[in-house]
Amino acid sequence: MPLFMDVHHMNGGVTANDVAAAHVADLAEQDKHDVTYLRYWVNEEEGRIFCLCEAPSAEAANTVHREAHGLVADEIYQVQEGS
Repeated sequence: MPLFMDVHHMNGGVTANDVAAAHVADLAEQDKHDVTYLRYWVNEEEGRIFCLCEAPSAEAANTVHREAHGLVADEIYQVQEGS
């Protein structure tokens, strides 16, 4: 399954608690679209959120966000994991 990293740019900042709640909503929605959200990172001060998921397509990943809470990604990249 392809791996995707998305980026959200939230004007005015964001709280880690709000992102955690949105992630829970993603987890509740993801199975309908064959998506698995794995991890997320937050920069509260700059209002940046980064989400990592396995999905059949970038659109499927963004559909989960749209249907779960409406906060679609500004950018989505297909990535490969490395160490």
